[in-house]
Amino acid sequence: MEPFVRQLLDPVVYERIDKAIHFREGDRVPIWDYIDNKGVLDHFSSPSDSLEVQQIKAYNGLEIDLCRGFGMAYGLEDENLTTRTEGQPCISGLTSWHIPPMRTLDEVKAFEAPPLPEEWLGEGVVKEIKRLQRAFAPKTMFVAGAGVGFHASYGMMGLQLFCRAIYEAPEALDRIFAYHHEIGCRMAQAAGEANLGPIFFIGDDIAYKTSTLFSPQYLRQTCIPMLERMCDICHQYGLIVVFHSDGNVMGVLDDLIAAGIDGLNPIEPLAGMDIGLLKRRYGERLILVGNVDCSQVLPLGSAQDVIEATRACIRAASPGGGHLIGSSSELTPSTPLANALAFYQTCRMDGRYPIAI
Repeated sequence: MEPFVRQLLDPVVYERIDKAIHFREGDRVPIWDYIDNKGVLDHFSSPSDSLEVQQIKAYNGLEIDLCRGFGMAYGLEDENLTTRTEGQPCISGLTSWHIPPMRTLDEVKAFEAPPLPEEWLGEGVVKEIKRLQRAFAPKTMFVAGAGVGFHASYGMMGLQLFCRAIYEAPEALDRIFAYHHEIGCRMAQAAGEANLGPIFFIGDDIAYKTSTLFSPQYLRQTCIPMLERMCDICHQYGLIVVFHSDGNVMGVLDDLIAAGIDGLNPIEPLAGMDIGLLKRRYGERLILVGNVDCSQVLPLGSAQDVIEATRACIRAASPGGGHLIGSSSELTPSTPLANALAFYQTCRMDGRYPIAI
């Protein structure tokens, strides 16, 4: 039975994606990204539109083929704000939204798992993803996703307290991991059972610019077994797993692949992630997603710098399929509109197959 999202999408868009994730060349390289840029939203929409409608118009207008969610789109006038109240935030990785933050080690040690959010899991998450898939179609595939629970666990207490808890409250961390992990697994199972789409996105940041945030040994004891279980669930339903972590994950990349990931995002070039090297080393073992630098080139470079970086990325990773091009994490609020438009236009025009090497 074909995935639910296939019946919603333009057949050209679906075929483009399907060929790329199976290491074949379609009409052009599919574009995958995450928009968090008010200037881009304003360009494609009107002030009366809701944030979600603005995002949909932007994704469709830019011909972005795959969407894993979207940001709250702060503008310069929003400096110092920490929240926005309108719109629908990204649901990928939504695992700790109803648990208060932890501020002390005693709070960590006292953690007892609350009841699972049954109102969200299963039918709830499926209903919401289907709604978003309908809304973003026919030009953009909304991709279901969740975290394995590792990032959600350290995110609810901050890195400093989390690192203390590794040594002083390891049993409590195990309980926290287990709770968040079960939610992620249930979301993956729900997406698979409902046959929502061909891809499942797993997002857990485990690295920074030069290395992993935690030792490879600790990740192999905690995060990676959680990832393996979640990949197994996805693969039972024929889902392709795209794993996301910012930063340099080379120290554990072979472990991630052994755990079952099929694709890697966002492949930050300024973190030492060489997409050409990955293409040569892993070939058809790993779908490459992203890579155009969003921290320097897109926000601070000239439009010509953006064009050249995008073309270089396409030449390095796109021949033979297996590449979904996009930013090296997201289109940030600081990216000028001219650079954003140059970026996606170059993706569309220079990403046409056959690729000019």
